[in-house]
Amino acid sequence: IPVFILAGLLVHCVFLVSIFDIYFSSPLVHGMTPQQTPLPPPAKRLVLFVADGLRADSLYELNSNNTPQAPYLRGILENNGSWGISHTRVPTESRPGHVALIAGFYEDVSAVAKGWKENPVEFDSVFNESKYTWSWGSPDILPMFAKGATGDHVYTFCYTAESEDFGAQDAAKLDMWVFDRVKSFFNSSRSNQTLFSALNEEKVVLFLHLLGIDTNGHAHRPNSREYKENIKKVDEGVKEIASMIDNFYGNDGKTAFILTSDHGMTDWGSHGAGHPSETLTPLIVWGAGVNYPQKVTSQFFEDNFLKEWKLENFKRLDVNQADIAPLMASLIGVPFPLNSVGTLPLEYLNNSAHFKAESMFTNAVQILEQFKVKMSQKKETTLSFLFTPFKPLSDSEQINFLKKTRLYIQQQKYDEAVSLCKTLINLALEGLSYYHTYDRLFLGLSIAMGFVGWTTYVILVIIKTHTNLTKTVQTNNKESTVLFYSFAFVGMIIAFFLLIQTCPWTYYVYCLLPVPVWYAVVRELRVIQDLATNLMSPHIGQSIGFLLVCTLGIEILVFSFFYRSTLTIGLLVFAGWPVITQLWVQAKTTALIWTLLCVLLAIFPLMPVVGREPNIPLVIATGLLTFLISCFSLSSLCKSENKYRNNEDLKVRFYQMLSIALSTYVVSSTHDSLKNKQGLPVLNQIISWMTLVSSSVLPLLSPTFLFQRLFSILLSLMSTYLLLSTGYEALFPLVLSGLMFVWINMEQEALQHYGLSFKPKLAVFNFAYATDTTQFRQLHLDDVRRSFFFVFFIVTAFFGTGNIASINSFDPASVYCFLTVFSPFMMGGLLVLKVVIPFVLVSCAFEAVQVTTQLSSKSLFLIVLVISDIMALHFFFLVKDYGSWLDIGTSISHYVLVMSLTIFMMLMNGLAQLLTAKRLELPRRTKHHST
Repeated sequence: IPVFILAGLLVHCVFLVSIFDIYFSSPLVHGMTPQQTPLPPPAKRLVLFVADGLRADSLYELNSNNTPQAPYLRGILENNGSWGISHTRVPTESRPGHVALIAGFYEDVSAVAKGWKENPVEFDSVFNESKYTWSWGSPDILPMFAKGATGDHVYTFCYTAESEDFGAQDAAKLDMWVFDRVKSFFNSSRSNQTLFSALNEEKVVLFLHLLGIDTNGHAHRPNSREYKENIKKVDEGVKEIASMIDNFYGNDGKTAFILTSDHGMTDWGSHGAGHPSETLTPLIVWGAGVNYPQKVTSQFFEDNFLKEWKLENFKRLDVNQADIAPLMASLIGVPFPLNSVGTLPLEYLNNSAHFKAESMFTNAVQILEQFKVKMSQKKETTLSFLFTPFKPLSDSEQINFLKKTRLYIQQQKYDEAVSLCKTLINLALEGLSYYHTYDRLFLGLSIAMGFVGWTTYVILVIIKTHTNLTKTVQTNNKESTVLFYSFAFVGMIIAFFLLIQTCPWTYYVYCLLPVPVWYAVVRELRVIQDLATNLMSPHIGQSIGFLLVCTLGIEILVFSFFYRSTLTIGLLVFAGWPVITQLWVQAKTTALIWTLLCVLLAIFPLMPVVGREPNIPLVIATGLLTFLISCFSLSSLCKSENKYRNNEDLKVRFYQMLSIALSTYVVSSTHDSLKNKQGLPVLNQIISWMTLVSSSVLPLLSPTFLFQRLFSILLSLMSTYLLLSTGYEALFPLVLSGLMFVWINMEQEALQHYGLSFKPKLAVFNFAYATDTTQFRQLHLDDVRRSFFFVFFIVTAFFGTGNIASINSFDPASVYCFLTVFSPFMMGGLLVLKVVIPFVLVSCAFEAVQVTTQLSSKSLFLIVLVISDIMALHFFFLVKDYGSWLDIGTSISHYVLVMSLTIFMMLMNGLAQLLTAKRLELPRRTKHHST
């Protein structure tokens, strides 16, 4: 039913896109007037050092012999400046971190979809407001601030993208490059009059982006010698640059310096999620207009870092990352960036109380401006009687606040003025989020309506076409016309309402989608009545019990997305399945192997995901084990009767064994080579890519007998998977596919057990001749379990070795056999391949189960569709757009996963059919060759 499939794809795509519209639209508004403090600023210029990927504890902690990691910066915070911890938000990636630092707002999730490179939304930044900005560093970061700037006053100097190599000798050279360029830039300005006068202007920003620490952290982990050495080098570089700049300006005391980081890094060298090691970054500020160190006797923070760092007596001033932008703006006296939501951290300023109060007032007005624009936008697109304004900040309240604050400043009651401004800022931010999420409930409900309708419709289709629960019913023409017109009328009313309110076109899609879907359901009213009478009559208890078991199964699946250990419970229940259903009576050995493998597989979800150290010997052992198994199968193949084999097939099998052996060798030699910092050997790289390419072709050359073909698929995929493994996960596909082989046998036993069909001999079963449609049977209740097993195994294939939902578990080490130069798309592609391999194994096994149990793949697929749609509805309401970014990211990826699961299963189904049933023949020497 191509129409049905198209409708299904369309509905799912709408559901998938809807969450980005409902939860993650960009919060930025445009059209505010810039706000600037009317008093003269303390500094003429600002130097911003961003040490990419530097953790707070790595910078502040003392070495084993009680000397500081960064002696110069430690001296600064003890004698000259103020310090604290800057708390970043998730995703702790470079782009959102820099946007928060320099533009003062936290980039919304819609940026995730756009990649980190370009500006998904136009935004204003401190660089844009400055007179001139010169910046040095990485080509991934600098261009985005130059691009958004108006006019030609933001200059960038970048190295090439190829320099960012994780496998290279030492990434600290990236930072040396920056320091050397800055020095030569200042030297050249002495002989270049225009540059010299530009440097002596006011409102100048110099930005040094230091990527070495981040690159070394990825390659060697933050506790490594390389990472710590890099911090020392940065410390020396900052010292040299600071003294050179002071000399250049004749020590005029008009330079402010800020050193911070865009994000931290976990102990296993990744970032992106919300672990404290990723969200705590250092902040040290010194120079013009900045407070000197404040001595205190005691101070309380929930973390116990102060004691470890021996900094209990120096006042620690914590800020949110976005607060640094208003701090920079206030120090050099430029307007606050228009979209900034940061609050000026007054404790860093060494200035008159009057200046502080005025700056705070500017800050409050600047955030209030955004609130006003947002409110007027909402007001214009909503009918006046439906509009509910944000109560605490009505127009009269706003005026009241501003008047009071002005009055306090005139009466020199500066503290009162400041606290009023802080209240106003908090209210305005609350109001911003109130208007931003104004339509959420209404859209959410209409999507949910569509969801429920669609799922109901699919269930009806299954019951009508693939079972014999209902009689065929005649439809009454007159009734159906009335139905059609009444639904059309409802649709027109909804459209009219949306039209009056000038809603965006996507709203029409979301609100009108439920109409045709429910129309399709109501048309099948007779089927529903028929079904109800069928179920109610003799065995109502059975029906209710069956529904309860179904619900429990689906809830277990939903839970497994949050707690991987749920999968273990599920697998242990599966292990007992033959006992519960008395299947073990008729097939004792098969049932025993099934139970054993289920228990083995149940161990994987209990293993830790991230923070795992690479365990190369385990990968090598797995390679050897696979090799042994294939030898064993080869020998049994040679012994078998002649009609199943010919020499061509043996050649293919031999190639596959060779490639397993090669992969095992490549993994071990690449690991050693990188350990000795010799980079990735070219030969290994060539072998890796060739294995990858050949693994997709080799299975198509092997015979299409059931187990031979499946084993061939396993060997090919396994050789690629070994190259992508770094630890225990190498064993996973092996155990999983073992379980899949037994599953195929178990399903045969189940068929016989329920007396549904004869038992074909699996050994001679051939995929190529298995599509005889006359033999398809109707669905049986047991087929619902079959589909559930499939969904469960797919979820296990996904979460078994780790959870993709956390950006954290992307370990770049798994692609080192293929490439070491940083290339996000290549690395991402390979990691996705690694995730897909277990999927392919499960899909091929499911294909075999469908074929050997004589079911049309369509009917089983529909049941799978229902299961995953019910799961998706759960996740739709669990999507978050607040809390740590880890929660947000996880909740989005869960929803996207389940939604794409259905689309993905259609693709997987096709791929499995291709991998199992198609055969490429190599041309033989004889004249005639069949294809």
